[in-house]
Amino acid sequence: MKQAILIARILSTVFRPSYYPTVGTFILLSFTYLNLFPWVFKLWLLVLVYLFTFCFPALGVFIYRRVHGWSASELRKRHKRAVPYIINICCYLCLMHIFAVTHMPHFLMAIIGISLLIQCTCVIVNLWWKVSMHSAGSGGVIGALIAYAAIFGFNPIWWLSLAIFVSGCVMTSRMVLRQHTLAQVLGGTLIGIACGIIGTVLM
Repeated sequence: MKQAILIARILSTVFRPSYYPTVGTFILLSFTYLNLFPWVFKLWLLVLVYLFTFCFPALGVFIYRRVHGWSASELRKRHKRAVPYIINICCYLCLMHIFAVTHMPHFLMAIIGISLLIQCTCVIVNLWWKVSMHSAGSGGVIGALIAYAAIFGFNPIWWLSLAIFVSGCVMTSRMVLRQHTLAQVLGGTLIGIACGIIGTVLM
């Protein structure tokens, strides 16, 4: 049982929702026409995404916790999760504005847009019912893959299988750690898939 909990904690840490935008940006810069950009620009872009999607939100949430004297576990309570979500959303909106002003490629905007859409949807849903952001993040990858496959006409079976497997591991880890119920992780995954498809199409 201890090993299962340890593995679940590692999975929850490795597949945190805040990492997906940076990983997605790295994949786009490595395996698409965007790899033609100079390496200095690509590095700057990765650092920018990492700052606005992980560092700044984490710093904002940390300061918010310190002001209120809360421990990290306090934010697991549904009624205390709204402000951290809003901090994340504000940081993502700032990054979207920077991308828009600097005329960044459509695909990069889509990565941030999908993540932003997932967070906004989860904020609204969490007003009534707690859902898993970890599961929503992994579901967003599945949804985006489905949408990109439809748009560009490629066979996504291997990547999709990997994404579904990872999503299943993430969902299981959240339940093993007793952070969410089966319904909450399934709800989060469905939200992520829907947002991934809608975000890719609309962006």
